[in-house]
Amino acid sequence: MKNIFTLPPSIAEEIIEILHETPLSVQGNPGVRIERILSAGQVSPEGFWYDQDENEWVLLAQGEAKVAFYDGALVSLKAGDHIFIEAHKRHRVEYTSVNPPCVWICVFYEARP
Repeated sequence: MKNIFTLPPSIAEEIIEILHETPLSVQGNPGVRIERILSAGQVSPEGFWYDQDENEWVLLAQGEAKVAFYDGALVSLKAGDHIFIEAHKRHRVEYTSVNPPCVWICVFYEARP
């Protein structure tokens, strides 16, 4: 068993770990991927927007962060906050705290038409 709050000594680059994954459309069920993402000051590159084929549920378990959306919305998150990002809703990470570093739990799953 692993603990999501066990951190490496430093986080020089964002760290993405897949905690669990099932293939898309197994026996008619949507696929799912659960990730732990660690960030400490890392943000999306200037001008870059995520535009994902999957829905994403995001929990910020530790730290503080800001997620910007292409429509101009800016969401500030603190430990315990969660958001849902619908597939193809363009977004980017604008800020992540360094101390404490951010521990994100993200659940990606297939968007159904």
